Amino acid sequence: MLTNILKIALRSFWKTKGISIINVLGLSLGIALCLIIALFVRNELSYDKHFPNAERIYRVTSDIVFGGNAMNMTYAPAPMADALVEEIPEVEASVHFRNQGSFLIKRYEDNIKENKVIFAGKDFLKVFDIPLVQGNKKGALEEPNTMMISQTMADKFFKGENAVGQSLVLDNKTDYKITAVYEDIPENSHFDFHVLLAAEGLSEAKSGQWLGNNFQTYILAKPGADIKEMDQKIASMTEKHMTPVLKQVMGEDFTLEMFKASGNKVEYALQPLLDIHLHSDLLGEFKANFSITYVYLFVAIAVFILLIACINFMNLATAKSSNRAKEVGVRKSMGSDRKDLFFQFMMETFLMSLISFSMAIFIASILLPFFNDLAGRNLKLPFDEFGFYASLLLGAILVGFIAGIYPAFFLSGFKPVKVLKGDVSSGMKSARVRSSLVVFQFSISIILIFCTIVLFSQMNFIQNKNLGFNKDQIIMVHDLYALGSQKQTFKQEILGSSMIEKGTLSGFLPVSGTNRSDNPWWVMGRDIQDQENLVSIQNWQVDFDYVKTLGMKIVQGRDFSMDFPSDSSAVIINETAIKNFNFEGDPIGQKITTFSGNNVTGLNTDDLEVKTVIGVVENFHFESLKENIGAVMLFVDPNPSGIASFKFKAADVSEVLQLVEDKWKALAPGQPFTYEFLDDRFEAMYASETRIGKVFAAFTGFAIFIASLGLFALTAFTAEQRRKEIGIRKTLGATTANIVFLLSKEFTKLILFAFVIGAPLAWWGMKKWLEDYQYKIDLGWVIIFFAGAMVFLVSWITMGIQSLKAANANPVDSLRGE
Repeated sequence: MLTNILKIALRSFWKTKGISIINVLGLSLGIALCLIIALFVRNELSYDKHFPNAERIYRVTSDIVFGGNAMNMTYAPAPMADALVEEIPEVEASVHFRNQGSFLIKRYEDNIKENKVIFAGKDFLKVFDIPLVQGNKKGALEEPNTMMISQTMADKFFKGENAVGQSLVLDNKTDYKITAVYEDIPENSHFDFHVLLAAEGLSEAKSGQWLGNNFQTYILAKPGADIKEMDQKIASMTEKHMTPVLKQVMGEDFTLEMFKASGNKVEYALQPLLDIHLHSDLLGEFKANFSITYVYLFVAIAVFILLIACINFMNLATAKSSNRAKEVGVRKSMGSDRKDLFFQFMMETFLMSLISFSMAIFIASILLPFFNDLAGRNLKLPFDEFGFYASLLLGAILVGFIAGIYPAFFLSGFKPVKVLKGDVSSGMKSARVRSSLVVFQFSISIILIFCTIVLFSQMNFIQNKNLGFNKDQIIMVHDLYALGSQKQTFKQEILGSSMIEKGTLSGFLPVSGTNRSDNPWWVMGRDIQDQENLVSIQNWQVDFDYVKTLGMKIVQGRDFSMDFPSDSSAVIINETAIKNFNFEGDPIGQKITTFSGNNVTGLNTDDLEVKTVIGVVENFHFESLKENIGAVMLFVDPNPSGIASFKFKAADVSEVLQLVEDKWKALAPGQPFTYEFLDDRFEAMYASETRIGKVFAAFTGFAIFIASLGLFALTAFTAEQRRKEIGIRKTLGATTANIVFLLSKEFTKLILFAFVIGAPLAWWGMKKWLEDYQYKIDLGWVIIFFAGAMVFLVSWITMGIQSLKAANANPVDSLRGE
């Protein structure tokens, strides 16, 4: 019986090989896209699951509102890690990290720059029990100036050697002894450091300062621990340690209730390790996370694409129904019942589904490298996993059932008397079903197009928005500390070139990833026990040429100048700071103050630092456009470490690079030359959104293509059902244009209906997405109209091709049997 079914299926396939090939290709493409999305989603859901006891690891997060600033961060005070173990019984172990940026590392002479370096507490391996390649876990990070390195770093410096016991030099000054080599942390981790330095040698890590937040802290909870109860204990613990310090400034009658009543708060909570990658977007993330919203979005796209492909399969099967109608009539007349025919057509569909899945694997293997490039991932088809093949077989059965159930019911339901007389159309009673399928397909297409347009419009808005500074044609040279005392010499020699307009040395630039700090300041003379007088403000080290080089605008007062020696104690603040300080009268010339040296341990009110406001700079963006502009203060450090930035003329970029590199190598031989362009660094802040936009656009294109195949099928179906009518109309003088309009108008109505359904849903969804941005585009009617116009254009081209074919057919062929 199965042999007979196979023969009939192959004969039917060959008889209508054109439509059958389109049928299989459309379904194969849809399955291939779903397979890629499934691999992507599986990868995103796997983050950090490789760590032993991952379900018991938590990160401490902070929610701080103070001095006009609101901060949701990954940071906690330095002493919190030890206090958690000592004071909360449910904590089995804890570790904290301190990220101080990149380091220069060498074994002998030449340095390499390594970005994935961090200071880690001594109990790192108790919390994150990663496998070691060399060395012992006990005491690995307990001594100052010791380090653990990854297998990759060991191969880089000690290929074929035992690295344990040997040393590397960091930043040309400090020897670190290697105590262990660990397996590379997998890519699907929210951190993947190659070098772990012992925080025991970091004086900041020994601090008892409870008002500073600079360390990322993790705990391993004991089995069965109640996390909500632990959060409450953490709140009590922080209140116990912070209140005495705050009382020194605020007065003995200070309480946290008073603090909160003023609109301030300092709260810490435990965040599950397994939630970080998909549910966290805090200040201080080790690397850019993804979002569970996007995961849901891609799952929805996969489902929609698969449904669209299955709908096409149904429509293409029924579009050529007349080719099987007489077969059904004859077989029913010979004694076959509907059950036998239904089984026959379902088995044919399962066969087509198996062929489609086989082709889908081939298509997916071709498309996967392009997807990896767009999405910034390294996905591979898991050919070595049994579950992969089992999933494919199960998927083939499921898709075969979904795609085949409707055509099987339809084809097996033909009335033998009517179809043998040539009346195929009366055998079909499901016009509403077909119409609903078309509406569904193109509603999804409109939603996808609209979302893609909004994504790219928002990214374009970000790239072209007035940021308050000039990010174009500025080259950033990192690691100025490698120049030693020759930083100013380097700057002046670069400025001596006619290609260079301006230059500055600074510790901070207005893009993510550069050094920053903030602390409370107040207008001199005001009562700091009144919490409303305290302003939390970013303070950045800059030189005299910072404002000019970045093209910032001074709106009050003046810029820094070497002609004024007093500028060493002067500051320039932004407009947000003016608002938060609430100066009385002209802010220029007024004095602001803070604790000397940013030392909040002890909070000695007799040891204060005083600065004079000499200028106000127009607000500029220094974080993602998802955030409001905070308060910023610039102060002069004539010789800051960090970054040298040069504004160059519209010349050959390669010549500028060569100039800067030559000067660097002359002054810092053997030190790596590391640079980037400010506009590239700015774009990197939105790399995740940009990648999502590109991936979304690609899948949208494929979805529209597959939907167009469905429309092609329905147009073919209509032409098939109305071929005699078309023949009569042409005989009576109807033109090709009349026939095309006749065949297309019904589907045009359906697509218009799809637009009415899809456009509001898309508008609502993207409005919710844009709520994450403080600065965003307006969702006007132009975008909605453009999305609809694109769908109408694609659909009319698709319908036009098939309609023209039907309109140009010889009417004699249609009426020959009459």
